[in-house]
Amino acid sequence: MRRWVLGMAVLGLVASLTTGCRIPRPDENTVVASFYPLYFIAERVAGRYNHVVDLTPPGVEPHEYELSVRQVAEIDNARVGFYERGVAPSVDQAMDNDSPDHRLDVTEVVHLAASVGGSGVESTSDDRDPHFWQDPSLMAEAATAFADTMATADPAHAAYYRTQGRRLAGDLHRLDTAYADTLASCRIRTVVVSHDAFEYAARRYHLDIVPIAGIEPDAEPSFQRLHDLANLIRDRGVTTVFFETLASPRLAESLAGDVGVRTGVLDPIEGLTSADPDATYLTLMRQNLAALAKAGDCS
Repeated sequence: MRRWVLGMAVLGLVASLTTGCRIPRPDENTVVASFYPLYFIAERVAGRYNHVVDLTPPGVEPHEYELSVRQVAEIDNARVGFYERGVAPSVDQAMDNDSPDHRLDVTEVVHLAASVGGSGVESTSDDRDPHFWQDPSLMAEAATAFADTMATADPAHAAYYRTQGRRLAGDLHRLDTAYADTLASCRIRTVVVSHDAFEYAARRYHLDIVPIAGIEPDAEPSFQRLHDLANLIRDRGVTTVFFETLASPRLAESLAGDVGVRTGVLDPIEGLTSADPDATYLTLMRQNLAALAKAGDCS
Protein backbone atom coordinates (compact mmCIF):
# COMPACT_ATOMS: atom_id res chain seq x y z
CA MET A 1 0.00 0.00 0.00
CA ARG A 2 2.84 2.37 0.91
CA ARG A 3 4.50 1.65 -2.43
CA TRP A 4 1.26 2.47 -4.30
CA VAL A 5 0.76 5.75 -2.45
CA LEU A 6 4.40 6.72 -2.98
CA GLY A 7 4.15 5.83 -6.67
CA MET A 8 1.04 7.98 -7.14
CA ALA A 9 2.69 10.89 -5.36
CA VAL A 10 5.76 10.64 -7.60
CA LEU A 11 3.55 10.49 -10.72
CA GLY A 12 1.70 13.60 -9.57
CA LEU A 13 4.95 15.46 -8.95
CA VAL A 14 6.34 14.48 -12.35
CA ALA A 15 3.13 15.61 -14.05
CA SER A 16 3.24 19.01 -12.38
CA LEU A 17 6.89 19.54 -13.25
CA THR A 18 6.59 18.45 -16.87
CA THR A 19 3.45 20.42 -17.67
CA GLY A 20 4.23 23.54 -15.66
CA CYS A 21 0.55 23.65 -14.64
CA ARG A 22 -0.93 23.96 -11.20
CA ILE A 23 -2.71 20.80 -10.07
CA PRO A 24 -6.03 21.65 -8.41
CA ARG A 25 -6.46 20.32 -4.89
CA PRO A 26 -8.74 17.27 -4.63
CA ASP A 27 -11.23 19.31 -2.58
CA GLU A 28 -11.16 22.32 -4.90
CA ASN A 29 -14.26 23.27 -6.88
CA THR A 30 -13.34 23.88 -10.51
CA VAL A 31 -15.37 25.54 -13.25
CA VAL A 32 -14.09 25.06 -16.81
CA ALA A 33 -14.97 27.51 -19.61
CA SER A 34 -14.19 26.65 -23.21
CA PHE A 35 -12.91 30.09 -24.32
CA TYR A 36 -12.52 33.66 -23.11
CA PRO A 37 -16.01 35.28 -23.34
CA LEU A 38 -17.43 32.37 -21.35
CA TYR A 39 -14.49 32.49 -18.94
CA PHE A 40 -15.23 36.19 -18.37
CA ILE A 41 -18.79 35.35 -17.34
CA ALA A 42 -17.73 32.41 -15.18
CA GLU A 43 -15.05 34.38 -13.34
CA ARG A 44 -17.39 37.31 -12.64
CA VAL A 45 -20.21 35.09 -11.41
CA ALA A 46 -18.40 32.20 -9.70
CA GLY A 47 -14.79 33.22 -9.15
CA ARG A 48 -15.14 33.83 -5.40
CA TYR A 49 -15.98 30.23 -4.58
CA ASN A 50 -14.47 28.34 -7.50
CA HIS A 51 -11.24 27.96 -9.44
CA VAL A 52 -12.24 29.08 -12.95
CA VAL A 53 -10.20 27.66 -15.85
CA ASP A 54 -10.09 29.03 -19.40
CA LEU A 55 -9.45 25.96 -21.57
CA THR A 56 -8.14 28.06 -24.49
CA PRO A 57 -4.68 29.59 -23.82
CA PRO A 58 -4.13 33.33 -24.48
CA GLY A 59 -3.30 34.17 -28.08
CA VAL A 60 -4.87 31.00 -29.51
CA GLU A 61 -7.91 30.74 -31.78
CA PRO A 62 -10.55 28.66 -29.96
CA HIS A 63 -11.75 27.19 -33.29
CA GLU A 64 -8.37 25.51 -33.77
CA TYR A 65 -7.39 24.48 -30.25
CA GLU A 66 -7.04 20.83 -29.25
CA LEU A 67 -7.35 19.98 -25.57
CA SER A 68 -4.45 18.39 -23.72
CA VAL A 69 -4.84 15.21 -21.68
CA ARG A 70 -4.64 17.30 -18.51
CA GLN A 71 -7.47 19.57 -19.69
CA VAL A 72 -9.69 16.58 -20.46
CA ALA A 73 -9.08 15.43 -16.88
CA GLU A 74 -9.99 18.92 -15.63
CA ILE A 75 -13.30 18.70 -17.48
CA ASP A 76 -13.98 15.28 -16.00
CA ASN A 77 -13.34 16.55 -12.46
CA ALA A 78 -15.05 19.93 -12.82
CA ARG A 79 -18.08 21.03 -10.86
CA VAL A 80 -19.43 22.94 -13.89
CA GLY A 81 -18.51 22.99 -17.58
CA PHE A 82 -19.45 26.09 -19.60
CA TYR A 83 -19.04 25.84 -23.38
CA GLU A 84 -20.51 26.60 -26.79
CA ARG A 85 -21.12 23.54 -28.90
CA GLY A 86 -19.69 23.86 -32.39
CA VAL A 87 -16.77 26.17 -31.60
CA ALA A 88 -14.13 23.58 -30.62
CA PRO A 89 -14.75 19.91 -31.50
CA SER A 90 -12.34 18.61 -28.86
CA VAL A 91 -14.24 20.49 -26.13
CA ASP A 92 -17.57 19.15 -27.41
CA GLN A 93 -16.22 15.61 -27.32
CA ALA A 94 -14.80 16.00 -23.82
CA MET A 95 -18.04 17.49 -22.50
CA ASP A 96 -19.93 14.52 -23.94
CA ASN A 97 -17.52 11.79 -22.84
CA ASP A 98 -16.00 13.22 -19.66
CA SER A 99 -18.96 15.19 -18.39
CA PRO A 100 -18.59 17.54 -15.43
CA ASP A 101 -21.16 17.27 -12.63
CA HIS A 102 -23.10 20.11 -14.29
CA ARG A 103 -22.68 21.69 -17.69
CA LEU A 104 -24.16 24.54 -19.70
CA ASP A 105 -24.01 24.67 -23.48
CA VAL A 106 -24.64 28.31 -24.28
CA THR A 107 -26.38 27.36 -27.54
CA GLU A 108 -29.23 25.99 -25.39
CA VAL A 109 -29.95 29.42 -23.88
CA VAL A 110 -28.86 31.90 -26.58
CA HIS A 111 -30.36 31.89 -30.07
CA LEU A 112 -27.59 31.63 -32.65
CA ALA A 113 -28.18 33.25 -36.01
CA ALA A 114 -27.34 31.59 -39.32
CA SER A 115 -23.83 32.37 -40.48
CA VAL A 116 -23.28 34.80 -43.34
CA GLY A 117 -20.49 33.80 -45.69
CA GLY A 118 -17.98 35.97 -47.50
CA SER A 119 -20.53 36.52 -50.26
CA GLY A 120 -22.83 38.22 -47.79
CA VAL A 121 -25.53 35.55 -48.29
CA GLU A 122 -27.06 33.92 -45.23
CA SER A 123 -26.29 30.23 -45.00
CA THR A 124 -29.10 27.79 -45.73
CA SER A 125 -27.30 24.96 -43.94
CA ASP A 126 -27.30 24.12 -40.25
CA ASP A 127 -24.19 26.24 -39.73
CA ARG A 128 -24.64 28.87 -37.04
CA ASP A 129 -22.56 31.95 -36.35
CA PRO A 130 -20.92 31.30 -32.95
CA HIS A 131 -19.87 34.92 -32.21
CA PHE A 132 -22.92 35.83 -30.10
CA TRP A 133 -20.79 37.75 -27.57
CA GLN A 134 -20.50 40.65 -30.02
CA ASP A 135 -24.04 41.46 -28.88
CA PRO A 136 -23.88 42.41 -25.16
CA SER A 137 -27.60 41.71 -24.71
CA LEU A 138 -26.97 38.06 -25.62
CA MET A 139 -24.01 37.97 -23.24
CA ALA A 140 -26.42 39.11 -20.51
CA GLU A 141 -28.70 36.17 -21.32
CA ALA A 142 -25.74 33.80 -21.08
CA ALA A 143 -24.65 35.33 -17.76
CA THR A 144 -28.09 34.87 -16.23
CA ALA A 145 -28.29 31.25 -17.39
CA PHE A 146 -24.80 30.51 -16.05
CA ALA A 147 -25.70 32.03 -12.67
CA ASP A 148 -28.72 29.70 -12.53
CA THR A 149 -26.49 26.72 -13.39
CA MET A 150 -24.07 27.64 -10.61
CA ALA A 151 -26.95 28.02 -8.16
CA THR A 152 -28.05 24.47 -8.97
CA ALA A 153 -24.50 23.11 -8.73
CA ASP A 154 -23.72 24.87 -5.45
CA PRO A 155 -26.95 25.59 -3.55
CA ALA A 156 -25.05 26.90 -0.51
CA HIS A 157 -23.99 29.96 -2.54
CA ALA A 158 -27.01 30.19 -4.85
CA ALA A 159 -28.00 33.69 -3.70
CA TYR A 160 -24.48 34.98 -4.32
CA TYR A 161 -24.30 33.54 -7.85
CA ARG A 162 -27.66 34.99 -8.81
CA THR A 163 -26.71 38.40 -7.41
CA GLN A 164 -23.46 38.34 -9.37
CA GLY A 165 -25.36 37.31 -12.48
CA ARG A 166 -27.73 40.27 -12.12
CA ARG A 167 -24.83 42.68 -11.58
CA LEU A 168 -22.99 41.41 -14.63
CA ALA A 169 -26.17 41.55 -16.72
CA GLY A 170 -26.55 45.19 -15.64
CA ASP A 171 -23.00 45.98 -16.81
CA LEU A 172 -23.72 44.29 -20.13
CA HIS A 173 -26.98 46.16 -20.66
CA ARG A 174 -25.18 49.46 -20.00
CA LEU A 175 -22.59 48.47 -22.60
CA ASP A 176 -25.40 47.67 -25.02
CA THR A 177 -26.90 51.13 -24.45
CA ALA A 178 -23.53 52.79 -25.06
CA TYR A 179 -23.21 50.97 -28.40
CA ALA A 180 -26.75 51.84 -29.48
CA ASP A 181 -26.42 55.52 -28.54
CA THR A 182 -22.98 55.98 -30.11
CA LEU A 183 -23.56 54.09 -33.36
CA ALA A 184 -27.00 55.57 -34.07
CA SER A 185 -25.38 58.74 -35.44
CA CYS A 186 -22.74 57.19 -37.71
CA ARG A 187 -22.54 58.75 -41.17
CA ILE A 188 -20.74 55.68 -42.61
CA ARG A 189 -22.51 52.43 -41.70
CA THR A 190 -20.44 49.99 -43.77
CA VAL A 191 -17.67 48.24 -41.82
CA VAL A 192 -15.06 46.17 -43.68
CA VAL A 193 -13.50 43.49 -41.45
CA SER A 194 -10.98 40.72 -41.96
CA HIS A 195 -13.38 37.87 -41.14
CA ASP A 196 -17.04 37.41 -40.44
CA ALA A 197 -17.12 37.65 -36.64
CA PHE A 198 -19.29 40.75 -36.19
CA GLU A 199 -22.70 39.92 -37.65
CA TYR A 200 -24.36 40.02 -34.22
CA ALA A 201 -23.18 43.61 -33.80
CA ALA A 202 -24.43 44.35 -37.31
CA ARG A 203 -27.91 43.06 -36.51
CA ARG A 204 -28.11 44.74 -33.13
CA TYR A 205 -26.83 48.17 -34.18
CA HIS A 206 -27.93 48.33 -37.84
CA LEU A 207 -24.47 48.20 -39.41
CA ASP A 208 -23.46 46.63 -42.73
CA ILE A 209 -20.56 44.33 -41.87
CA VAL A 210 -18.60 43.28 -44.96
CA PRO A 211 -15.97 40.56 -44.34
CA ILE A 212 -12.91 40.07 -46.52
CA ALA A 213 -13.07 36.34 -45.80
CA GLY A 214 -15.84 34.14 -44.42
CA ILE A 215 -16.49 32.95 -40.90
CA GLU A 216 -13.11 31.17 -40.72
CA PRO A 217 -10.35 33.73 -40.01
CA ASP A 218 -7.77 32.08 -42.28
CA ALA A 219 -10.01 31.66 -45.35
CA GLU A 220 -8.52 33.09 -48.55
CA PRO A 221 -10.83 35.35 -50.61
CA SER A 222 -10.85 35.16 -54.40
CA PHE A 223 -9.37 37.84 -56.63
CA GLN A 224 -12.91 38.78 -57.69
CA ARG A 225 -13.91 39.18 -54.04
CA LEU A 226 -11.03 41.58 -53.40
CA HIS A 227 -11.86 43.53 -56.57
CA ASP A 228 -15.50 43.87 -55.48
CA LEU A 229 -14.46 44.98 -52.00
CA ALA A 230 -12.18 47.68 -53.40
CA ASN A 231 -15.09 49.06 -55.44
CA LEU A 232 -17.41 48.94 -52.43
CA ILE A 233 -14.93 50.82 -50.25
CA ARG A 234 -14.64 53.58 -52.84
CA ASP A 235 -18.38 53.76 -53.53
CA ARG A 236 -19.44 53.94 -49.86
CA GLY A 237 -16.66 56.17 -48.61
CA VAL A 238 -15.33 53.57 -46.17
CA THR A 239 -12.42 55.04 -44.20
CA THR A 240 -10.98 51.95 -42.50
CA VAL A 241 -10.32 48.28 -43.16
CA PHE A 242 -10.24 46.38 -39.87
CA PHE A 243 -8.07 43.44 -38.96
CA GLU A 244 -8.06 41.49 -35.71
CA THR A 245 -5.70 40.52 -32.93
CA LEU A 246 -5.41 36.72 -33.33
CA ALA A 247 -5.05 36.52 -37.12
CA SER A 248 -2.68 37.90 -39.74
CA PRO A 249 -3.35 41.52 -40.87
CA ARG A 250 -1.91 40.79 -44.33
CA LEU A 251 -5.15 40.85 -46.34
CA ALA A 252 -6.54 43.91 -44.57
CA GLU A 253 -3.31 45.85 -45.03
CA SER A 254 -3.08 44.89 -48.71
CA LEU A 255 -6.68 45.88 -49.44
CA ALA A 256 -6.40 49.15 -47.52
CA GLY A 257 -3.18 50.00 -49.33
CA ASP A 258 -4.75 49.36 -52.73
CA VAL A 259 -7.63 51.80 -52.13
CA GLY A 260 -5.76 54.34 -50.00
CA VAL A 261 -7.58 54.02 -46.67
CA ARG A 262 -6.29 53.34 -43.18
CA THR A 263 -6.34 50.11 -41.19
CA GLY A 264 -7.55 49.59 -37.65
CA VAL A 265 -8.03 46.84 -35.07
CA LEU A 266 -11.45 45.40 -34.31
CA ASP A 267 -11.09 42.65 -31.74
CA PRO A 268 -13.44 39.65 -32.09
CA ILE A 269 -12.61 38.88 -28.42
CA GLU A 270 -12.38 35.15 -29.03
CA GLY A 271 -9.39 35.12 -26.69
CA LEU A 272 -7.04 37.45 -24.89
CA THR A 273 -3.52 38.33 -25.96
CA SER A 274 -0.65 39.19 -23.64
CA ALA A 275 -0.57 42.80 -24.89
CA ASP A 276 -2.73 44.18 -22.08
CA PRO A 277 -2.84 42.13 -18.86
CA ASP A 278 -5.72 44.26 -17.54
CA ALA A 279 -7.96 43.78 -20.58
CA THR A 280 -11.43 42.33 -20.05
CA TYR A 281 -14.41 41.68 -22.28
CA LEU A 282 -15.90 45.02 -21.20
CA THR A 283 -12.75 47.07 -21.88
CA LEU A 284 -12.17 45.39 -25.25
CA MET A 285 -15.77 45.96 -26.32
CA ARG A 286 -15.45 49.64 -25.46
CA GLN A 287 -12.22 49.82 -27.48
CA ASN A 288 -14.12 48.29 -30.40
CA LEU A 289 -16.87 50.87 -29.96
CA ALA A 290 -14.35 53.71 -30.09
CA ALA A 291 -12.81 52.25 -33.27
CA LEU A 292 -16.22 51.88 -34.93
CA ALA A 293 -17.21 55.43 -33.98
CA LYS A 294 -14.02 56.84 -35.47
CA ALA A 295 -14.32 54.83 -38.70
CA GLY A 296 -18.01 55.62 -39.08
CA ASP A 297 -17.71 59.38 -38.46
CA CYS A 298 -20.20 59.17 -35.59
CA SER A 299 -21.13 62.49 -34.03
